Amino acid sequence: MADHASLYILLACVFGFLMTWGVGANDLANIMSTTMGSKAITVRQAMVIAVIFEFAGAYFGGSGVTDTLRNGIINTGALSNNPKILADGMLALLVAGMTWMGLASYLGMPVSITNAIVGSMVGFGLVVLGPSAIHWKTVTYIAISWISSPMLAGVLAYLLMTSIHVFIFARRKPIKHARRLMPLYLFLVGLILSFITVLKGLRHFGIEITLTTEIILTAGSGLLIMVLGYIPIRRIAEEAVGVPRRKRFEYVERMFALLMALTACAMVFAHGANDVSIAVGPMTVVITLARGNGASLLTDNYPGWIVFLGCTGVITGMLMYGRKVIETVGSGITALTPSRAFAATLAAATAVVVSTSTGIPVSATQTLVGGVLGVGLARGIGALNMIVIRNIFMSWIITIPVASLLTIGYYHLFLLLS
Repeated sequence: MADHASLYILLACVFGFLMTWGVGANDLANIMSTTMGSKAITVRQAMVIAVIFEFAGAYFGGSGVTDTLRNGIINTGALSNNPKILADGMLALLVAGMTWMGLASYLGMPVSITNAIVGSMVGFGLVVLGPSAIHWKTVTYIAISWISSPMLAGVLAYLLMTSIHVFIFARRKPIKHARRLMPLYLFLVGLILSFITVLKGLRHFGIEITLTTEIILTAGSGLLIMVLGYIPIRRIAEEAVGVPRRKRFEYVERMFALLMALTACAMVFAHGANDVSIAVGPMTVVITLARGNGASLLTDNYPGWIVFLGCTGVITGMLMYGRKVIETVGSGITALTPSRAFAATLAAATAVVVSTSTGIPVSATQTLVGGVLGVGLARGIGALNMIVIRNIFMSWIITIPVASLLTIGYYHLFLLLS
């Protein structure tokens, strides 16, 4: 393998970039779908949020997940004497992920890169190393998270949407009640933003803090965002004085549009911390092996340029080909307004952040879809497009076997070519 190290590094970069392009066209497009589908913010504002917080999440929040993907699914030590097999397997995985994510994006189906990569690694490990090489305990935890995270997001979104309807929209003076409840919602958003940015950022730079300090920082940041966010909220409420009743709901939705912008920041950061880390994991393995430093597979000190390459691919993919997935999730499942999108996105961000903090890779795609379903159920089963939901669930089910078979096929193709 040493004779072809440069070729392996080049192929890993090319295939890795193309796969992350597919992740952007599908996964990140799905993440931005609620924001853009509800028209809470402009397209330009959405792009700025996507670029800034995707990079921030990947750099400051994703090392634990990357480490899980690099050595937590299969026992890479079993191939320490034959690194070429592992490198070929990871290249096959990248091409398989690129193929499936591109096809799903073309069809407009929001599939999960988490499912695809984990399933591919398990399939590769079974074929090449056998069942004993699979870390089944970790795989079980990940599989459980694929079910629990969307369910958690759905329940949270349902409760949040119900509270918004009962305490604001069902009242005779919705603007007055919205103004009273907005500080609470702003504080909740502030807690999530603080947890996934401030605390993760401190840990990234090796700054260890006590539990008491964490609570103080999180609460303090939440209060700061609450105070700053309430200023434009109050301005919107003052503009609504004297408007006809039928116009009052429009002003309430404008308030939630501000909250939606903040929750979009949290969700994109969570996506960068989780899904970008998952995508660059196999690429990191190949580059590490090509450089002959197998010991670093057990560390989380991966090169920053790999993350930059992955983030660039993700952003480019969403900008170039994310429209179909945005339409499917942003308007196909249920009609979204800023308030509904806020409930779905905040619930999903909460679920993803909780799971990512444990180092277990979850599907941001599935989690956000779970949040959107929860919002739709809060309005009644009739508000959901069951045909679209059926198609999404079917795409989730077939992702694992399809990605696994593609990986095995590409791996044998590489063997024939080498």
